[in-house]
Amino acid sequence: MHGDLPAHRFFPYLTWPMVEAMPDKDNVVIVQPIGAIEQHGPHLPLIVDAAIATTVVGKALTLLPETIPAYALPPLCYGKSNEHWHFPGTITLSAQTLRQVLMESAESFYRAGFRKLVWVNGHGGQPQVLDMAARDLHQMHSDLSVFPLFVWNVPNPAAEMLTPKELELGIHAGDAETSLMLSILPDQVCMDKAICEYPQGLPQNSLLSMEGALPFAWVTRDLTRSGVLGDATVATRQKGDRLLAALAQGWVEVIQEVHRFQQPSAWTKGKEGGD
Repeated sequence: MHGDLPAHRFFPYLTWPMVEAMPDKDNVVIVQPIGAIEQHGPHLPLIVDAAIATTVVGKALTLLPETIPAYALPPLCYGKSNEHWHFPGTITLSAQTLRQVLMESAESFYRAGFRKLVWVNGHGGQPQVLDMAARDLHQMHSDLSVFPLFVWNVPNPAAEMLTPKELELGIHAGDAETSLMLSILPDQVCMDKAICEYPQGLPQNSLLSMEGALPFAWVTRDLTRSGVLGDATVATRQKGDRLLAALAQGWVEVIQEVHRFQQPSAWTKGKEGGD
């Protein structure tokens, strides 16, 4: 049942007495991989985002020093994917449902005594939901630290490996994701069906953009017929192996930092100091 996650760090394999007796639960790191089941063009399976988030977490926890207490949850495979729902096979939750799942599961961990929760998100369509849920949870429980993080945001060599056009516009099922899936699930990648399709009809010479500081709202079929946004034809397993190794090592460092993290508390410190 644990798949790529190391068995001794797979939270569901614990018993309730083991959870109850766990020492220093304030600093135990609970890691939740979050993905999506959504179209990724004609060449990639629907599970891409969940597979990437879960595999990266698994590789990182395997490399993590045993002195760092950290446990992974089963992946939350369904996400907010309504931008892709015109393509058959996509399964989506509403933003409200995803938020509620995150809030209620976090409450369960809080009741059990845990105080550090990391959401490792692999789907680019839902960071805002995670951001808002994390802040609401911390507002409700000032001693709960929640980290709404994107799996790709640790140091990695993508900028060295991808073309400038791919870095800007290859946001879905392009070179990076396809290469990584060739490393993770090679038998599920149909490279004979891989294509190159970049977003169509974008504003030219404009402050407005598909992503970035001044974006416009879009759904996937506005921009692509195939569901691909990028060049999947140039993907290789070699690139995927390199990306996976870098992402895993980056997440080792993140989990260690979360373990050391102390929530800022300027108000409490000010009161204690008589300021």
